[in-house]
Amino acid sequence: MNAKLHWVATHCVAIAIAAAFIMPLIFIGLTAVMPDEQALTPDLWPKSWEWGNLATVFRTAPLSRWLLNTVIYAVLATIFTLVSAVPTAYALARYKLRGTNIAFLLVVAMMLLPPQVLVVPMYLIWASLGLTGSIWPLVIPLLLGDAFSIFLLRQFLLTIPEDYADAARIDGCGELRVLLRVVLPMMKPALAAVGLFTFFYAWNDYYGPLIYLSEMPDQWTLSIGLASFKSVHSVQWNLTMAATVIVMAPLIILFFFAQKAFIEGVTLTGVKG
Repeated sequence: MNAKLHWVATHCVAIAIAAAFIMPLIFIGLTAVMPDEQALTPDLWPKSWEWGNLATVFRTAPLSRWLLNTVIYAVLATIFTLVSAVPTAYALARYKLRGTNIAFLLVVAMMLLPPQVLVVPMYLIWASLGLTGSIWPLVIPLLLGDAFSIFLLRQFLLTIPEDYADAARIDGCGELRVLLRVVLPMMKPALAAVGLFTFFYAWNDYYGPLIYLSEMPDQWTLSIGLASFKSVHSVQWNLTMAATVIVMAPLIILFFFAQKAFIEGVTLTGVKG
C-alpha cells in the first residue's frame, strides 16, 4: 500500500495533467451515445446507450464525402511535405557552402511569419489560376517546402554521423543514392514525426479550407463540415458530439499505433545544433 501511495505522490502532477486531457474526451464520448433529452444535463452517465447516433450523423450530413476530402488533403499534404523537405534539409545539413547558414536562418524566419500576412496575395494568385474551390491551393505550396518540417529534419540529420555517407561514397554511390539508400532509412523516426505533424495539421486545418473551399460544399473537409453540422444541430448536442467522435477517432487510432516512432523522432531532434 505504501508503495502505491508513493507512486501516486511521485506522479501526482502527471496524473492531474493526464486527467485534464482525458476528462473532456470521456465527456464527449459519453454525450455522443446519450439520448437527445439527456445531453448537457447534470446526469453524465447515459441512461441508455444510443449507438445509433453515430449512424444518424452519416444520414443527416454528407460526412462520408467530407471524410474522403479530408483524407485526400491530409495524405497529399504529407507526401508533398516529405518530398520537398527531405532534400532541402539534407542540403542544409550536409553541404557547407557559402550562404548555407543564411538560407537556414531564412527558413527559421519563415516559421515566424504569420500565415494571415500572405492570405490576400496568395488568394489572388490562386484565383487568377482558377484553382480556388479545390484543395490544390492548400497542397501545392507544400511542394516548395515547409519551414517547420525542413527545420525538424535538418536538426535530425545533424545527429547522423557523416561516416556512413562517406563509406557509401567510397563504394561509388552518388549523392542521390547516398540520400535514398543510406540516409533515408536512418531518418525513419524523423520522417514519422514530420509526417504525423503534417497529417494532423491538415486533418484539423480549418483556416485554409475556409478560405478556398467555403463556397464549394462538395469539397468541404471535416473541419468545415463539423462547424456547419454544429450550427444546424445546435440543440442536438448528442449528434454534435457523435460527429466530433467520428472526426477525432482516426487521429487517436493513428497516433496510438505510431506514437513510438513519433516520440523517438521528436526526442532525437535537436541533439546537435
